[in-house]
Amino acid sequence: MNMYAALVLGLGLLMGSGLWLSFVRLPALRKTSFTQRIEPQLRSTVRRSKLLEAEDSGTLFGPLEKIFRLVLSDAVHRLGRFNVSVHGLSGRLEQAGKSATALEFRATQFLCAGFGLMIGALGSLFLLWRGNINIMGAVPLTLGPMVLGYIVCDYQLGVRIKKRQAQMLSEFPALAELMALAVGAGESAASALDRVARSSNGVLSAEFGKVLAQTRTGMPLVEALNEFSLRVNVAALSRFVDGISVAVNRGTPLAEVLRAQAQDVRDVAKRELMESAGRKEIAMMIPLIFGVLPLTVVFAVFPGLAMLQMGF
Repeated sequence: MNMYAALVLGLGLLMGSGLWLSFVRLPALRKTSFTQRIEPQLRSTVRRSKLLEAEDSGTLFGPLEKIFRLVLSDAVHRLGRFNVSVHGLSGRLEQAGKSATALEFRATQFLCAGFGLMIGALGSLFLLWRGNINIMGAVPLTLGPMVLGYIVCDYQLGVRIKKRQAQMLSEFPALAELMALAVGAGESAASALDRVARSSNGVLSAEFGKVLAQTRTGMPLVEALNEFSLRVNVAALSRFVDGISVAVNRGTPLAEVLRAQAQDVRDVAKRELMESAGRKEIAMMIPLIFGVLPLTVVFAVFPGLAMLQMGF
């Protein structure tokens, strides 16, 4: 394929996609939602274009999102069907500590995939123009960056969740000890939790602040802690919530339970550190066996072979 054929192919695909988007989004072909059908009967305000309204600071892309909201929403919902974890995406975003909604995350993921598709298409057209690849090689080169951009966003979300959970586990022993001291001094569980949240900084103390904010709105402490346990999804914190729930409901001593849980988390951290050191010790054998040892053998054997070839 020469340069002109590749150029015509790219322009034709671009023009065809633009015409298709313009055609399917005509008002006559657009499906009217139930809200739009009953809106004239519920409101008596003057109808005006939503594009003329003041910019909403809560939107992710500002005016661009208002203009392309219909196309973006449909594309996000259809693309989200291919992800097996779409139903638990809101929970994963809460675990990662992000304030974005599932739709905003899918929009960002879709834009990353579109950017990857654009990069792959430009690279494929350039290589086709140079004659380095054919059409069969251009297809995976075009679609590969798109799939990679879609997967990388989900992978970064998983990495952020693991990092945030590790920070919570590292902060938990100290906060549990502080809470045990407060409970041992005669304070209630809610007062001790409030004192710990006010006197400390970090990811876990921020989560405790959310729990206290829910209790100030009228939610019981046990119910707020259960939501916290479901939100963070950490086994040690789930046991912590269970201990507080049992102490609040039955009046059992809480200070010793908190100290025991803090010690358990420290023991788990030590065990994981020892296991990590053992794995790294085994991994260090790979460069030793395949790198250092062959060089040692070469330096030990080569002088003798050289002497034998010289006839000494």
